[in-house]
Formats: sequence, structure tokens, C-alpha cells
Amino acid sequence: MFKLLLPVDGSPASVRAARFAAALAPQVRDLEVHLVNVQETVDAWEVRRFLSEEEIAAMQRQRGEEAMAEAQAALREAGVTVMPHLAVGDVSETIARLVDELGCRQIVMGTHGHGAMGGLLLGSVSTKVLHRVRVPVTLVK
Repeated sequence: MFKLLLPVDGSPASVRAARFAAALAPQVRDLEVHLVNVQETVDAWEVRRFLSEEEIAAMQRQRGEEAMAEAQAALREAGVTVMPHLAVGDVSETIARLVDELGCRQIVMGTHGHGAMGGLLLGSVSTKVLHRVRVPVTLVK
């Protein structure tokens, strides 16, 4: 089993990364893609004042599922085994932790996402992930 981690945020770049991963399926025997969306922790008192923990969690779950939908469809259409994961925390730290926990041998991800500085160079999340992991990372434009 070749496990690949595919972090997505619903951006066009992450959907392109999913299509790239789907195209690997005929070349990689027993490909298993761990599709992950990481929602950042909501710490702002302005939000917590009006929303309960349950409402925040439901909102994060909904956003995560929406962000993964198109990528998940592309992978399943290609016949790839998809294991979806929703997480909350620092995006690059969570990706690095999941690579180890899940035993993934490679990461495929888009270069520009929905982050505040998504258009800067490779993107801040991509750059941080590159520095935190010990597996190959394929960046898709």
C-alpha cells in the first residue's frame, strides 16, 4: 500500500493537486490517498462570545467537507481509495503530524491556497510543510 497525503483547502490549486494525485493511480499499485482539510483553531473572543463550541465545530466540519468535496470526487472517479480526514489546528503542523501518524510516504499539495498570503511565492503553508516533513513533497501549480 502506497499512502499519499493530500492536503486540500478547496482552492483551485488544491483541486489541481487532487487531479494530479488521481493521475498517479494507474502508475502506483495500491494507492491510498489520505485527503485532509485542516481548519484553523478559532480563538477570537469576538467569535466565541456569540458561538458555542458545538456551533464552531459544526462550522469547521461543514467548511472542511466543502473544501474536500471536489477533490474527493476527482479521486473517487479515478478509482482511487480515499480516506478523508478533518482536523483543527495549525495547518502545517497538523499536516506534518498526520504524515507520521498515517504512515504516508509522500505529500502532494497545491502551491497557492486560501491563506492570507496565498499568492506569495509558493504560499506560506507549502513552505512550512517543506521544512517540517521528511517525505517527498510534490507541489502542483
